[in-house]
Amino acid sequence: MAQAQQQPLQPLEGSARLWGTIALSAATFMNVLDSSIANVSLPAIAGDLGVSPNQGTWVITSFAVSNAIAVPLTGWLSQRFGQVRLFVASILLFVVASWLCGFAPNMAMLIAFRAIQGFVAGPMIPLSQSLLLSSYPRAKAGLAMALWGMTTLVAPVTGPLLGGWITDNLSWPVIFYINIPVGILSAAVTWGLYRKRESATRKLPIDKVGLALLVTWIAALQIMLDIGKENDWFHSSLVVTLAIVAVVGFAFFLAWELTDEHPVVELRLFLKRNFWVGTLSTSIAYGLFFGNVVLLPLWLQQFMGYTATDAGIVMAPVGLLAIVLSPVVGNTIARFDPRRYVTFAFIVFCLVLWMRSHFSTQVDMKTILIPTVIQGIAMACFFIPLTTITLSGLPPDKIPGASGLSNFARITAGAFGTSISTTLWENRASLHHAQLSEQVNQGSQAAQSMISGLTASGFSTEQVLAQINRLVDQQAFTLAADDIFFASAMVFLLLIPLVWLSHPQRGGGGAEAAAGAH
Repeated sequence: MAQAQQQPLQPLEGSARLWGTIALSAATFMNVLDSSIANVSLPAIAGDLGVSPNQGTWVITSFAVSNAIAVPLTGWLSQRFGQVRLFVASILLFVVASWLCGFAPNMAMLIAFRAIQGFVAGPMIPLSQSLLLSSYPRAKAGLAMALWGMTTLVAPVTGPLLGGWITDNLSWPVIFYINIPVGILSAAVTWGLYRKRESATRKLPIDKVGLALLVTWIAALQIMLDIGKENDWFHSSLVVTLAIVAVVGFAFFLAWELTDEHPVVELRLFLKRNFWVGTLSTSIAYGLFFGNVVLLPLWLQQFMGYTATDAGIVMAPVGLLAIVLSPVVGNTIARFDPRRYVTFAFIVFCLVLWMRSHFSTQVDMKTILIPTVIQGIAMACFFIPLTTITLSGLPPDKIPGASGLSNFARITAGAFGTSISTTLWENRASLHHAQLSEQVNQGSQAAQSMISGLTASGFSTEQVLAQINRLVDQQAFTLAADDIFFASAMVFLLLIPLVWLSHPQRGGGGAEAAAGAH
């Protein structure tokens, strides 16, 4: 057991600080990359493992849910084992889980390994931030957080592009194998530099009942959302059972956490107006954002003929303007009302999704790229200001717990957003397919011309009908995607009044805490 540190740690100097920054940033990069790299590879993974692409979204949601569950445990684990030990162990376990993901023989095993991967990754991001701050003088804390924030913005840009190229030119397991050398090097350098800078450790009770209830209701709700569309929702006894477990588990979780002396999740923070407004706004907005980030490459690859690489190229520019503008927002957030930044971000998100809601089957790559580039502006004005609002006015000793809880809510909302968007996409596509098929059956001029042309070219009746059905499917899923984009745009507008219910205070939470929102 490490001895408690009696004196504040001195900052690292020279090359030690440089290598420490690189090692910690590499671990963060690897973690964030893994949450986005699989998005454009979903069709390939699903096809190789013999499931539908929508079932393949479990690869994303299993990682996100287990990651969210692990986040609230970071504080207890770091005090029990020490920040450095926990961080290095988290990296090495992440490497092992990544190796297992690449070797997964079927979808069930891949989902299980992704859940393990997400869980062990939980402490990595908050601890990388904490260790990085200890490496720099207090006067350079802003520089440390800028470097850390840049890493978390570059990863979402690189993820789709790298994932697409690997999937098209190598094979999808490689998107997991690339974590192995990065993780081993990061763990080795971190242990070499930080093992003598271990944090104080002490034995603390853990809220086992609260943790069990947390896992139960979140897992039940997420599984219900993922399998509902395949089981006709509440016509299925399994879905009904999962819904009951989720509701009852959540009710018991609330009752237990509000009365336990050492709760795993500090729910009393929701009594603070800024905290509940900021957390709710962040969670809904992130759920919308992440759901659409998953939906777009699925549509492009399944119905627009894009390769995984092309889909990655379309998704990659989302972080370009965010990388340029985030330092500006970070440096000016103390002088401007963060609610104005968030309002502007939500308006830009609305504009981007409104532009996408006009996509057709004839849309070209340039037209698809324009809103993706613009979205980077919204990302820069979204995370840091909303976290500033969320943590505003809280005493310093409450900020770590509040940051962990808000991140838990955000990550969970991202998983839910993925399931909800893909479910609604299929439902709306079924509706549009029925409406379009009715027009074809009524003998529309366009349909008759197509049938005549294909028949004259020597196609059989079955081939003609199959071709028409494929075109109807393409149109139906495109119209359904447009519906999701438009509805998401409207929800972003509705979120603006919610943000203005908050009353952020200057300096509440600080730049360091705000940086932790990425």
